[in-house]
Amino acid sequence: MIRPMTCPICDKELPPEINGESMLFPFCSSRCKQVDLYRWCNGDYAVVEPMTIEHLLEAEQAEGELFEG
Repeated sequence: MIRPMTCPICDKELPPEINGESMLFPFCSSRCKQVDLYRWCNGDYAVVEPMTIEHLLEAEQAEGELFEG
C-alpha cells in the first residue's frame, strides 16, 4: 500500500490540493513552510558533506548538462 505524503514539519497528511505543483509543497501550510525556513536560517539544518574541488567540478558539470539538454 502506498503511504500518503506527510508534512516534514508536523507529520500531518497533506491535503489532496497540495501536490508537486503547489507553492506549499511539501508542507501542509505556510506556517510549516516558514518553520522550515527559520530552521535553515537558524543553522538547525546543515549540509555536512565537505565540498572539495572535485565535488564542485562534478556539480558544475552536472548543472551544465542539465541546461544543455
